[in-house]
Amino acid sequence: MATTAHAPPGTTAPAPARRIPLPPLLAGLTVVLLGSLLCCVALGSSGIGWGRVLRYLGAGLTGGRIGADEVSAYTIVWELRFPRALLAAVVGAGLAAVGVATQALVRNALADPFVLGISSGAAVGANAVLLFGVLGSLGVWALSSAAFLSALASMALVYAAARGTGHGLTPLRLVLVGTAMYYGFSAITTLMVFSADRGDAARSAMMWLLGSLGGASWQSVPIAAGAVLLGLGYLLWSARGLNVLAMGDETSSALGVDPERRRRVLFVVVAAVTGAVVAVSGAIGFVGLMVPHATRMLVGADHRRVLAVAPLLGAVLLVWVDVVSRLLLAPVELPVGVITALIGVPCFILLMRRRGYTFGGA
Repeated sequence: MATTAHAPPGTTAPAPARRIPLPPLLAGLTVVLLGSLLCCVALGSSGIGWGRVLRYLGAGLTGGRIGADEVSAYTIVWELRFPRALLAAVVGAGLAAVGVATQALVRNALADPFVLGISSGAAVGANAVLLFGVLGSLGVWALSSAAFLSALASMALVYAAARGTGHGLTPLRLVLVGTAMYYGFSAITTLMVFSADRGDAARSAMMWLLGSLGGASWQSVPIAAGAVLLGLGYLLWSARGLNVLAMGDETSSALGVDPERRRRVLFVVVAAVTGAVVAVSGAIGFVGLMVPHATRMLVGADHRRVLAVAPLLGAVLLVWVDVVSRLLLAPVELPVGVITALIGVPCFILLMRRRGYTFGGA
């Protein structure tokens, strides 16, 4: 029989951790995100004042006119910076959401969207385009199409190998197979880079492997946003099931949830969203690992609350990471993944040392 622990005489028991109320937190993060998007558009190596930036955004949104001498600055703001800022927000939100889902899927607090090997699979297709010109007939769609198709192929391989015969789709098998596939696809990617003749192509491939939003355009934003919104909608709808799934298979079955069926559908959703995001941004690490933990510190472990907040936090984080990647060594642009790693590693160590925090727990 369980016993209840009491505080020693003369001391008071520690109060339960306070969680920030959800409505004001969501409202505040939305305002911060809008302000971050504006700053991302306004800040850059080309000196365009805030007033002109606001005017150009207004002209782009309403179809207003601009002077002939302002076409160059308008193009920088509306065709380059604004879609890039929006794509950063979409990718950050998507990685944060699927990070939460992945940690529930494999019941591992150290999991992130790339633990399933989907990103390294996408890298094979992307490098085939960058290094050897595969699917060149698709033009600007070649890179994202090849990355997404190879991500889907890697998803099928991971699923087939993890399900096995008679064992089902268990968390341990998913992690082990995903990790093995990650190293296998990474080896193929490395072989492709070393066998390429052009040095500039190899540099572009490495830039993509470390994550970059330099290829953002008005064509790529709607596709990525659609995939993220559909995936997030499903995850929010199934948040109660994620709470049950995180308790273990026996508890899930006792509460009327088929864990293997739920895990199978969740795997497909996570893989599809990860593939869509990676196809337009490359492999950006640490967002899907760190943001879920930071969110749980704010709102607790209930997936209904975590999935409402984590996408906003991920969007804000990646927007500012993109600003830093563009400005830190301007005019040279750093890979976004380098900045997320430089931020993520010390933050993760501090989180591990934080007293009272249980990874993945309440």
